[in-house]
Amino acid sequence: MSPTRPFMYGKLHRVTVTEANLDYVGSVTIDPLLLQAARIYPHTGVDIVNISTGSRVETYVIEGPRGSGAICVNGAAAHLFKRGDLAIIMGYEQVPVAELAGRISRAVLVGQDNAIREVRCYKTPRLHELGRPENNRLGELFPLQHLNSN
Repeated sequence: MSPTRPFMYGKLHRVTVTEANLDYVGSVTIDPLLLQAARIYPHTGVDIVNISTGSRVETYVIEGPRGSGAICVNGAAAHLFKRGDLAIIMGYEQVPVAELAGRISRAVLVGQDNAIREVRCYKTPRLHELGRPENNRLGELFPLQHLNSN
């Protein structure tokens, strides 16, 4: 059996929480357009980081209404989020170490009402490719003004 590592295959970057529902059993409800763009499946685990407060929670995904822009944190996790908070939602998978190089990680950037503005794809370099300027993402900023414009 070969060793595996968790790989962040897709994320929804700087989404706005549209609702926090304590009375639901659990999970996070997400617009399926966002799920498709990030390649995140319903009923799979994700981490949600609250940019506004620094809180982090692990939960699973359920599908919301298509085209709604819904990001609803449900159940006990709703104590850590409120409507209007900015969040990052990340999906992970266990990947054999030998298959990491060349694997694509997707970042879905959204604008107003969680509308998709851009999808960035990042190819995982091989270990001997580390240190090359094209792999250096230090200081890479997401263009917030562009994303929030209509």
